[in-house]
Amino acid sequence: MVAPTTDTKPGTGCPAHADPETLLSQGSLIDPDISAHPADYYAAMRSEDPVHFDPKLGMYLISRWEDIQQVQRDPITFSVEKGYKAQYAKGFFEEFEQILERDGGGYFPDAIMSDPPYHSRIRKLMDSAFSAHRVKALEPGTHEIVADIIEGFADKGQCDAVKDFAVPITIRVICDQLGIAQYNAEKISKWSYAVTQQIGRMQNREQMIENAKDICELQNFLIGEVKDREANPKEDMISDLVHAETDDPDNPRLTFKEVVSLVRALMIAGNETTATAMTNLMYILSTQPKVLETLQNSVDDDRLMNRFVEELLRIEPPVRGLSRMTTKEVEVGGVTLPEGAHLLLMYASANDQPEMFECPREFNMDRPNLGKHVAFGGGPHRCIGLALARMEIRVAAREVVKRLDNLKLGIAVEDIRYLPTVATHSIEQLPITFTRR
Repeated sequence: MVAPTTDTKPGTGCPAHADPETLLSQGSLIDPDISAHPADYYAAMRSEDPVHFDPKLGMYLISRWEDIQQVQRDPITFSVEKGYKAQYAKGFFEEFEQILERDGGGYFPDAIMSDPPYHSRIRKLMDSAFSAHRVKALEPGTHEIVADIIEGFADKGQCDAVKDFAVPITIRVICDQLGIAQYNAEKISKWSYAVTQQIGRMQNREQMIENAKDICELQNFLIGEVKDREANPKEDMISDLVHAETDDPDNPRLTFKEVVSLVRALMIAGNETTATAMTNLMYILSTQPKVLETLQNSVDDDRLMNRFVEELLRIEPPVRGLSRMTTKEVEVGGVTLPEGAHLLLMYASANDQPEMFECPREFNMDRPNLGKHVAFGGGPHRCIGLALARMEIRVAAREVVKRLDNLKLGIAVEDIRYLPTVATHSIEQLPITFTRR
């Protein structure tokens, strides 16, 4: 998260970094303090060891923008499927799988986290759910949802930007898109946390068992929704996936397991990661009054609002990093990696790279290269829901600055706490105060 800094490089206004050798030799991304405040750790990797092996994680952290691009361009040498499987429920996978088979309707591998050519088929079948026309059609309803939620607390002068703003917005929006009319928002939030913890690498066995129980409940709920759409198609994303077809005579439609896995992925990604982005939005507006004022003065300027969204995604990407695994010996960043090397692509570090983004900790909507950020990944696995996420964030920003003013943090920056996961950089609670505009 962007935080005010006291140490700066002389004459530049850019943050200075702690001793990199100490950070790399003694620290790990899995350490709570580094995970919560990772900027110095990222900088140490980029300058001293850009392909850094983190022994506590058992992964190579790829920290530079150019190296991440190399990996993303080659989905065969750098397998998403193998990397994701090695990451998922790390240390407890067999027991986790058994729990889902027994109590959750089955174990459904994440179809989208796969390699070509299978992945190409899945993406093609998902295209209809994320067409530009569908996203545009969803925008008016998203405005209504965001406005309704803000109005629910606008006169109170305070709220928790996570519990009262980000989470309810993203749950309502994704459920509306999926066509889920009856739902329990608290349960969906709990389910989302349980799923993301499987790639977070910071759960113990007891936590895994509890999270697996929640995922079973989620899957049983979604299985019912999918079966309903098989019998009664509607104008929603679940129906799009159930009835999507290609011209492939051998595999013209998604299997039941594939549909369930994709609906699960849409619910979680459309909720958990977007909620992180929404929380970051409120943090920026609460700590940078000039940004708030600029948006308030240009609330109908689509270009400016779009640039705000891109800089928000650059400075604090909702997904910190995703995994890959090498399928053969290969060189990355001057380091020869063996076959089977487990990698974590550090999107947040690449977006923080001063050679790419001058003074990266400065929130600057006038950057000439905003489109270079890697918040959505890249290559064949570039986030399929990026247009939808951008629209939601833009709509939320517009409604906030129309309705609220004088946003301020209700706690000190150093008191902000983050969820224990290496996959995202998500704030647990964010009290803010404000006045109605």
